[in-house]
Amino acid sequence: MTHSRSRIQELLAGSSLAPRRDLGQNFVADANTVRRIASLSKVGPGDHVIEIGAGLGSLTLALAETGATVRAVEVDRGIVPVLRSVVADLPSVDVVEADATSADWSNLLAGSERWTLVANLPYNVATPLVCDLLDDVPSITSMLVMVQREVGDRFAAPPGSKQYGAVSVKIAYWGSARVVGSVPASVFVPRPNVESALVRIERRTPPDTDRELLFTLVRTGFGHRRKMLRRSLSALVSGDQFIVAGVSPEARPEQLGLAEWVQLTNAVARADADSRS
Repeated sequence: MTHSRSRIQELLAGSSLAPRRDLGQNFVADANTVRRIASLSKVGPGDHVIEIGAGLGSLTLALAETGATVRAVEVDRGIVPVLRSVVADLPSVDVVEADATSADWSNLLAGSERWTLVANLPYNVATPLVCDLLDDVPSITSMLVMVQREVGDRFAAPPGSKQYGAVSVKIAYWGSARVVGSVPASVFVPRPNVESALVRIERRTPPDTDRELLFTLVRTGFGHRRKMLRRSLSALVSGDQFIVAGVSPEARPEQLGLAEWVQLTNAVARADADSRS
């Protein structure tokens, strides 16, 4: 059974709590929404789910209904006792008080080699947290995250689109991302000022390239968005390297897909290696 709006208000009032703006707390108060999220996560018996920002347990309960094992992470120490009471009768749910932005992930994900992340992420931490988990936590093999609509569009944006940027390239490096649904502001307590999007990210083997150099080129290029690459990357890439990579120096960063960024990275890396030999 998932939480109704009245149940959320009852849980908050019973513990003299209120949603914390500094933590971006917006609790989902709609059974159909949390069950849809659980369904889109594609988890079931035998799967291990890490839920970030479990709050009062609306989504936690829906995930438990799938038969998956759920580790529910919550940073708000005032909310944690309430969350534990909500899931007390569910042996498949383990509540952990921790800050996902600074957690020891090797310890947090002990017990399984493969995890699915499912989370209603606060808007202010969504992008850096998703990127850090992709970079550093390979045991999270898939994600279903609820984020601000414009953030979700950026995660899944194709080259050439208005939303496409450095974070789009980073996520494409690690996996495939697509927006699989939207969530209206009306299902939250309190109601946010924006619509949310559900984004599914499936991890895959990244391309063979110098990752650090790739991300340096991407950040530098998009730091001068709408400028030609020969200008924005002039300190890092020579004209000959553009030719070797098969990338036009007159192109703009938002026109390059992951494959072109990798080709450019490999051309620069080879030239650097040749100059040292």
